[in-house]
Amino acid sequence: MRCCAYSGAALEPELDRLFEIVSGYFGLLSEPTRLKILNTICDGERTVSDIVERVGSSQTNVSRHLNLMYGRGVLKRRREGATVYYSISDPNVVTLCRTACNHIAGQQEVHPVTSRTLKRFMAAASK
Repeated sequence: MRCCAYSGAALEPELDRLFEIVSGYFGLLSEPTRLKILNTICDGERTVSDIVERVGSSQTNVSRHLNLMYGRGVLKRRREGATVYYSISDPNVVTLCRTACNHIAGQQEVHPVTSRTLKRFMAAASK
């Protein structure tokens, strides 16, 4: 049984390029620190220092990840004086992450996660 309608012919160049872009998007989400950052700001904008504190990583590391996600259009930022605020610019990324986490957490015997932990994860996405 096939998961897609595929005739066995070579992929069209446009589809091949789309797969490259999607792969890059998933690659962006493949780093645990970035998921922690998304979880931290999924319910509203936060300052860089607040994100650093909540993620539990260094300012340099968090800033690197924030800049990468901003550059890819996943996050937006605004400056107020010396303070920089980040928020989600692509709400689909939160939905995608929450869906993946729900799926993995649902495999209790493989990845035990309490329902309390799951309810806290990206809770704003369920509103």
